[in-house]
Amino acid sequence: MFDFLEGYDVLGAFWTTVQLTLLAAVGSLVWGTLLAAMRVGPVPLMRGFGTFYVNTVRNIPLTVIILFTSLGLHNTLGIGLGSQVIDTVNFRLAVLGLVAYTSAFVCEALRSGINTVPVGQAEAARAIGLNFSQVLRLVVLPQAFRSSIGPLANVLIALTKNTTVAAAIGVAEAATLMKEMVENEAQLIPISAVFALGFVILTLPTGLILGWVGKKLAVKR
Repeated sequence: MFDFLEGYDVLGAFWTTVQLTLLAAVGSLVWGTLLAAMRVGPVPLMRGFGTFYVNTVRNIPLTVIILFTSLGLHNTLGIGLGSQVIDTVNFRLAVLGLVAYTSAFVCEALRSGINTVPVGQAEAARAIGLNFSQVLRLVVLPQAFRSSIGPLANVLIALTKNTTVAAAIGVAEAATLMKEMVENEAQLIPISAVFALGFVILTLPTGLILGWVGKKLAVKR
């Protein structure tokens, strides 16, 4: 029944997809948090940079960003991110592009969570002598993360699906293998069904689990 799968490393391709997702998710969370801090910070220059970055990157197609990391950074500027192996270089460049793109959406999800924190709490923290970074780190962000679990889960699901764009620079993830199989086996429907099911298995539990966690950790107002 599944003879068309013989000779193809489907699990390996999806493992590459998982690796892309996890690495990009961590990088996006770090950079997105810094962007959110900039956007709500007291320094006009940093606020302007955060606003410009988010509004610009969110309106650029991910394919353009991924191709820029490969054609612009690697081929033109010679930036290989510490490796000479082309497959490794492309993987790292894909992670970089995904981080650059996804962090803009992480920033907005966190900023919406920050807006749910009562202003009086930040004012009280400043009244006892805490500076901006301490207020953000100790008072605001812990509550913002709890309020943003739902939106962040949606960003993570979108990131998982967006990893397919890495096929544009030859990363051997699920979409790349699917394209190869369709060209070689000419069985579009069963091959598409297998890969669609694979992505459902990756994304559906993520949404359900993080949705449950979000309800459990929600800040009671």
